[in-house]
Amino acid sequence: MCVLIPACNEEELLPRCVASILRARAELPGRVTVQVVVAVDRSQDGTADLAKRLLRGRGKVVQINAGCVGLARAAAASTALAAYGGELHQCWLANTDADCVVPETWLLDQLALAESGIEAVTGIVDVDDFNDHDAGVERRFRESYIIHPDGTHPHVHGANLGVRADAYLRAGGWQQLTTAEDHDLWNRLGVLGCHRVTMGRLKVITSGRRVGRAPLGFADALAAHNEAVQNEVVA
Repeated sequence: MCVLIPACNEEELLPRCVASILRARAELPGRVTVQVVVAVDRSQDGTADLAKRLLRGRGKVVQINAGCVGLARAAAASTALAAYGGELHQCWLANTDADCVVPETWLLDQLALAESGIEAVTGIVDVDDFNDHDAGVERRFRESYIIHPDGTHPHVHGANLGVRADAYLRAGGWQQLTTAEDHDLWNRLGVLGCHRVTMGRLKVITSGRRVGRAPLGFADALAAHNEAVQNEVVA
């Protein structure tokens, strides 16, 4: 398995992300190898050096200067696959973001899906806190974030997307997109007829920050609830 993490100016939140991934890694059976790759893109702080210290030989850090989350994810995937060398259908790419915390069973759950023949999965996200937002934003977020009774859902988050390596390459991999790169890959996997599932119980916790790293990403979608809350008050 490979865990892929794009990062830009993430000194504050990267430590909790890596710690959670290492905890999830420890839950896997000994027969499963895990490569963690942090792709540091156009970072102006010490994220790259911090990532190297946090991984301490348990993964790789690649540095690029693209300013593009799609290319950062692609660089992480390329680095991981270059080091893998095994059968691609036996390699799983688990994607998350540097401001996220994954549960201890995150990799174990994806391993079970991979072994059952699933080629791609998208999970859900929850928010760590809403301190940067107006009162009422948490309510609006939870009311509007759809999870169906059977656990399926319409959401696609690069912060919680797993894909088998052979399917990933057949679909053309991550593209040079600064936003919606996750929907783009997911849709191309669907066009190929890959066996995809959405899973509400596969959940990661993400930052509730108001300003994110990718334009029109999750942070912007969350921040948009502030205007809606303010309009409710005016009305």
